Amino acid sequence: MGTPASRPRNRDLYRQIDALRGEGIPSKRIYVDKKSGSTTNRPGLHEALDQDRDGDVVVVHTLDRLGRTVRDTLNLIHDLAARGVGVRNLADPIRVDSASPEDPMSQLAVVMLALFGQMERTYAIERAAHASAVAAAKGKRIGRPSVIDPAKLTYAVHLRDQENKSISQIVKATGITRSSLYRYLPPRPPETLTAETQKSA
Repeated sequence: MGTPASRPRNRDLYRQIDALRGEGIPSKRIYVDKKSGSTTNRPGLHEALDQDRDGDVVVVHTLDRLGRTVRDTLNLIHDLAARGVGVRNLADPIRVDSASPEDPMSQLAVVMLALFGQMERTYAIERAAHASAVAAAKGKRIGRPSVIDPAKLTYAVHLRDQENKSISQIVKATGITRSSLYRYLPPRPPETLTAETQKSA
């Protein structure tokens, strides 16, 4: 059972899905989350975990698909192990297979990879904050006030969610620029996706 690929970019999503398929996992068993793993609202992950049974192995592209902090990742792996479910990763520099919990090297690899993932995210946040502080110190304006007509934005949401219009079509219908749509459109309601439904989308 594969779970879950996040989708910051379609190319990365399909690369992860292809890697999971290469392990013999059928599309209907590959669960996909559109949102980043940093959010707790992850229906793809939750659906995958609901399907796990004793003797199953959860296969992830990288270990950070499971959790965004060391504690979250280790707690989840521990909970799965208690249910007789293992975890295996594909693309991390260090391979993990928690289906062998008695192996101390496997346990060490889990801790190291989870820690490295959390450190990288922390550094990324710090770099972004530093860049914003430097820009502010130089008198550069950070961000910009919204100048979008609320009625147009509401219409844009309707076109996207109810009429399934593309961004290009919404731009043409509302006059809102593409960048403003990406900035101000609220996120779609969460949905459970698998690689099978993703393929047909």
